Amino acid sequence: MAIYLCHDQPDLYVHEAEVVDARPGAVALTRSAFHPGGGGQVGDIGRITWAGGSVSVTHVELDGDHWWHILGEADAELTGAVSVTVDADHRLLVASLHTMSHVLNAFVFEEFSGALVTGAQINGDGTGRMDFDLPEVDNDRLRSLQDPVNDVIARGLAVSPVYVDAGEAQQTAGLVRSRSVAPPPTPDGRLRLIDIAGLDRQACGGTHLSNTAQSRPIVITKVENKGRHNRRVRFAFAD
Repeated sequence: MAIYLCHDQPDLYVHEAEVVDARPGAVALTRSAFHPGGGGQVGDIGRITWAGGSVSVTHVELDGDHWWHILGEADAELTGAVSVTVDADHRLLVASLHTMSHVLNAFVFEEFSGALVTGAQINGDGTGRMDFDLPEVDNDRLRSLQDPVNDVIARGLAVSPVYVDAGEAQQTAGLVRSRSVAPPPTPDGRLRLIDIAGLDRQACGGTHLSNTAQSRPIVITKVENKGRHNRRVRFAFAD
């Protein structure tokens, strides 16, 4: 798991950079505050401004050490110094949904004897879903978790990243919640955890809030059976 610039400086939305590589419709930069997405989370969007104008960034594609910023104009070719702007509203929306998915996960893990995550998706349209390994459960019990999640929003719990030794983390129950995929460690052998004060701590490389009160309330819109072992919980902002 790389340590992204947006991990170290989560409030950095505008910064300068230099073009290090380019092709029509894409550009790689010396530094970028964009989150590339991954693990079911969509990436950041925004704009890049340079001497020749301004163009939108629709997403980021990782190619080894290259971060290709995919541009909204397929024939745009950038050179030289640029100004990078991450869409703050989109980041807040995705970070809110992702943080609330951790809160939901915390309650499912506690309520259903350590049930693991089998899939997740955080979208840019204000909706998300989580899949859990829950072969036998009343779906109404999952729907009832909506109120506890919203209570956590109202309580305003601090949310912060913590880095721990990856080997020790693997031996600590509950820090890695996925049934099949564990986040990779950083190059120096650490694992990034997201700590929600007094509620939850688990490995994750996504974007998150700094306080749960930054999120709007959510509603659980649907609970579905997806196979014998999988329950899919869909959620969205209440408004």
